[in-house]
Amino acid sequence: MSDIKLGILDQSIVRTSSTAGEAVKETIETAILAENLGYHRFWISEHHNSTFIAGSAPEVLMARLGAETSQIRLGSGGVMLPNHSAFKVAENFRMLEALYPGRIDLGIGRAPGGDGVSAKLLNPSSTFQEDDYIQQLQQLNHFFRDHTLVNNSPVYAIPQIKTIPQQWILSSSGGSARIAADLGLNLAVAKFINGSVPPSVVDRYRKHFKPTEDQQEPKALIASFVMCGETEEEANQLRKYIDYILLQFDKGNYQSLPEFEDIRNHQFTSFEKQRLHYNAGRIISGTPDRVKEKITNLAKDFEVDEVIISTMSFNKELRLKSFELVAEAFSKSSTS
Repeated sequence: MSDIKLGILDQSIVRTSSTAGEAVKETIETAILAENLGYHRFWISEHHNSTFIAGSAPEVLMARLGAETSQIRLGSGGVMLPNHSAFKVAENFRMLEALYPGRIDLGIGRAPGGDGVSAKLLNPSSTFQEDDYIQQLQQLNHFFRDHTLVNNSPVYAIPQIKTIPQQWILSSSGGSARIAADLGLNLAVAKFINGSVPPSVVDRYRKHFKPTEDQQEPKALIASFVMCGETEEEANQLRKYIDYILLQFDKGNYQSLPEFEDIRNHQFTSFEKQRLHYNAGRIISGTPDRVKEKITNLAKDFEVDEVIISTMSFNKELRLKSFELVAEAFSKSSTS
């Protein structure tokens, strides 16, 4: 596509007029499209107790996506580690790496990916404290390298394989960037969650990065919402929709998404406009040339060569078209 590698984050969104099964099928369709368009990575998320997000088990869905694709890297964006046993995560991702060697990314986060009730049900012993999270990350790497002893007896994450999935620490505020640096892991900055996260987060990560046997150099990427329309009108509709949806998230409404016709004439209040201004850093929108320019500038600001985009649309065709338009815009720049 160009010197910038592009990836996609898919959350298996359930539209009002759709079902969870259709949302998952759309994720599969999107992964196939992404590979055909030349995207480098395809990540899926982990969310719980939200009826409009069907993506709750990335490791399960990744197994299907691997069978439907042949080259694109597949990953979790991410596995919320405090919800799980580090041992079981190691086994899940070793199995995926055995099935699709050299194609698996393990994106790791420390947020619950849902509310407190679902988090407790997933892992009643989890504290969600930073020290416990770091300990889990260390345990995970011991399991990947077969270095774990329990009561002086070795414990192996099965299947035993020679390769290790790429590990990416997800960070939206910058706190986890230092953890990634200290452990010698990759960093994925979630600007689509926190639009005000500064480029200095990546700079500090690189300065403090501690090389490991498996990774000698720091590597970072940036993730953003991207809404690309063929015309200004189309782009504006996509932008108004994501603006409205993020406002609903602010209010704690994670259970339903309206049709665009239901909000077409919505007039944002003064308070909502303030939130739109706050959220502006999370979103890139416009026609293809403008979107390409903004993505390029974003990569330049953070000094990264890889950008993951997420597109939430009221219309499946417009969403897939957005990915096509972005890919075409970057393909033109690489062939000109």
